[in-house]
Amino acid sequence: MREITVFTHRRPQDTTAALRQLAAAAADAGVTLRLDEAETRKHGLKEGPGIEVNAPVKDDVELCVVLGGDGTILGALQRYAGTGVPVFAVNFGEIGFLATVEPQDIEAGIRRALDGDFELLRLPGVVLDVPGSGEDGGAPGGRADASEGQAVTAAAGPGGARRTAFNDVAIHRKVGERIAQIAYALDGEEVGSVRCDGLVVATPAGSTGYNLANGGPVMAWGVEGFVVSFIAPHSLAARTLVVAPRDRLTIHNRSREPLDVAVDGRPAYEIPPGGAIDARFVDAAGTIAQLPGSSFYRRLREKFGRLAS
Repeated sequence: MREITVFTHRRPQDTTAALRQLAAAAADAGVTLRLDEAETRKHGLKEGPGIEVNAPVKDDVELCVVLGGDGTILGALQRYAGTGVPVFAVNFGEIGFLATVEPQDIEAGIRRALDGDFELLRLPGVVLDVPGSGEDGGAPGGRADASEGQAVTAAAGPGGARRTAFNDVAIHRKVGERIAQIAYALDGEEVGSVRCDGLVVATPAGSTGYNLANGGPVMAWGVEGFVVSFIAPHSLAARTLVVAPRDRLTIHNRSREPLDVAVDGRPAYEIPPGGAIDARFVDAAGTIAQLPGSSFYRRLREKFGRLAS
C-alpha cells in the first residue's frame, strides 16, 4: 500500500481546501494519506477514500507532504530526520524558502508528488549536544507537533540530549536580564568572548534567516559547514565566522543568568551560568523534494526578490 504522511499549517482555514484536493487525487491514485490525531482534530476529518485518520506517524511511508510554511516544513524535516523520507511542501507561509511548489501551482504540484516527479535534495543540519538532559536524540516514540513546526526532543536520561536544527540554533539572553557574555571555542580552542544579546548557529539552508538579519553571509546550498553570527554584539571586534564541517563548536555561558536556546525557532533548552553546549555539522540529515531544474539561486531570487519589490 502506498502511504503518505500529511502535516498542515496551524491555521486549518488556510489549507482545508488544498487538503481536500490532495485527498481526492490520492484516492484516484490508490494512495492513502495518513493524518495523525492533531491533524484529524484540526480539520475535523473522518475516515474516507484516500484518508486514514488518527494515524500514528510512522517512518515507513514513501513521502511526507506538507501544506504550510517554513515552520511546518522544518517540523516535518525534524520528524523524518535520518529516515530518508522526502518532504514535499506546498507553501502556505510567508516566505516558504524550503517549499517545493507555490499554492497557485498546487494542482500540478499534487500530481508531481503522487507521481514521484521530483528530485531529492539532501539537507545538512547542525547537531546540538547538551550534557545531562536526555538520551541520544533520535526521534522519540511520538512526535513533537510537526504541524506546529516544533522540534523533535530526545527522551530524558543521564547521557545528554541531541537535537538537529535544519535552519539554526539561536541562543538568547532572557527578556529583561542583563546583556549576555558568550564565549565560543572550536575544537577546544577558544576563539573569543563577546558581550551580546545572543548568538546564532546557522546551516546553509538557514543562513537566509536569523543569520542574514544579523548581517551574516548567505551560504549557498551545497556548501559544507555552518555560520556563527552574533545578535546585537557590544563590540567592534565581533565578526561572523564560517566554520569548517569537521570542527566542533562549544558555546559557553559566562553570564550570571541562564540563556535560552531555540532550535529552528522553538524553545529547547537553557544554558545555566557556567554551562556549555556543543554544536557540529552533519551532512544529509534530512531530505526535501524539489522540482527538476530548480536551484538555490532561483529560490533566493524569487523569495527575497519578491520581498524587496
